[in-house]
Amino acid sequence: MFDSVSSVAMKSALDALSLRSRVIADNVANIDTPGFLAGRVSFEDALAKAVAHGTGTAAARIDRSLEPTRTDGNNVNLDAETLLHIDTNLRYEVATRAISEHYGAIRVASRTS
Repeated sequence: MFDSVSSVAMKSALDALSLRSRVIADNVANIDTPGFLAGRVSFEDALAKAVAHGTGTAAARIDRSLEPTRTDGNNVNLDAETLLHIDTNLRYEVATRAISEHYGAIRVASRTS
């Protein structure tokens, strides 16, 4: 019940989204650091495959962005980071609501048993 594929997948997604938020914060903090390449967190494809295989467990991966750099060798784009931050926060909110409703349904079912 607590280790269903959907529960495990939602936990994996929350962990990855949390990591993505930290990487975005690191990117923004280093916006003026010469030679700094923005980090990018990917997990969606791995999560989809994990769910398809019935596990739901997927690890996030951090890669360095290959976007073009400025003359100082830094490639952090504040506009792109801001939009990614908003998207990540919205996804995190949806995921937390989904898992909250999942556990709420389990609580209701356990009371009626």
